[in-house]
Amino acid sequence: MTFGEKVKSARLQLFLSQEKLAKELGVSFATINRWERGLCEPNYDWQKAFHDFCEKNHVNFEK
Repeated sequence: MTFGEKVKSARLQLFLSQEKLAKELGVSFATINRWERGLCEPNYDWQKAFHDFCEKNHVNFEK
């Protein structure tokens, strides 16, 4: 699963819009949109923040 797929999966599992996920993570809507579409990937700090957010919210990436 790519990073963008993980972002979208987490967002859908938590019933969040891109805007609301962006607010939760402290990034812009455009950033979430670019991550989901695979146009860019975040640096290590943002990847860690995303994974910490997912753990805190019990997001499951198993298919």
